[in-house]
Amino acid sequence: MEAKDTLFKKKTTLNCRGKLLSLETPLVMGILNLTPDSFYPGSRLGSPAEAVQKAGQMLADGADILDIGGYSSRPGAVDISAQEEQDRVVPAIEAVLQHFPEAVISVDTFRADVAEASIAAGAAIINDIGGGLLDEAMFETVARLQVPYILMHMRGTPQSMAGLAQYDDLVVEVLDELQVQVGKLQQLGVKDIVLDPGFGFAKTVEHNYELLRRMDDFRIFGLPILAGLSRKSMVYKSLGINQADALTGTIAVNTVALMKGADILRVHDVKEAKQTVILLEKTKL
Repeated sequence: MEAKDTLFKKKTTLNCRGKLLSLETPLVMGILNLTPDSFYPGSRLGSPAEAVQKAGQMLADGADILDIGGYSSRPGAVDISAQEEQDRVVPAIEAVLQHFPEAVISVDTFRADVAEASIAAGAAIINDIGGGLLDEAMFETVARLQVPYILMHMRGTPQSMAGLAQYDDLVVEVLDELQVQVGKLQQLGVKDIVLDPGFGFAKTVEHNYELLRRMDDFRIFGLPILAGLSRKSMVYKSLGINQADALTGTIAVNTVALMKGADILRVHDVKEAKQTVILLEKTKL
């Protein structure tokens, strides 16, 4: 064990509406996109009924968390109103929980009002690609609701982030920027914080692989780490393929992420991710 791993006691549970999720074994988060324009067509769902069907399959395949989003964050995505986003995600959350009341749902949003409506509808976690920078009310909302919060690193917005992928020292700058936000959350009394390095958000393909190589540096916070690598451009562009053919590559980078300390894998393909976790756990001494 490296010395830096002994400096902080790592948090090993998330309190999700009174249900404790253990992080002793890495968790798998399944992606449910209620959007017509998500970057991977295979993840697009058009209605709450489709979300229920997909959620059932993911839960059967071993998903620990279902991540429901209604705003496409791919580069250059169309900006939609908060009301339209809420109209997409809240009915889906309610429908999934009606059929699967024990499911743990995270809402993928950077808007505080959408997050609050989603928690009221039964979601248990807020997954914010904006890391609190896209809505000044987000941190206060998280603190008031006292729910687990996934803090992702990004610069700019989904519409502008591609032009902001400029760093003198990528990992140091990402760590520094996350540290500022972690400090704000902790001052507000937020207890359950998960870090997401933000693969693909204001990062080039080369940046993404540097982050992956050095992902264990993020352990210094003593906080759980989420890796969102599934079918992203760092996989398919590196292999000269499209998203539909990027499952094998996704398994490869997810394996590296787990070996580097990832506690949660956010994926489109739950069964394969769960199998990866199970097999890697068998290699531990």
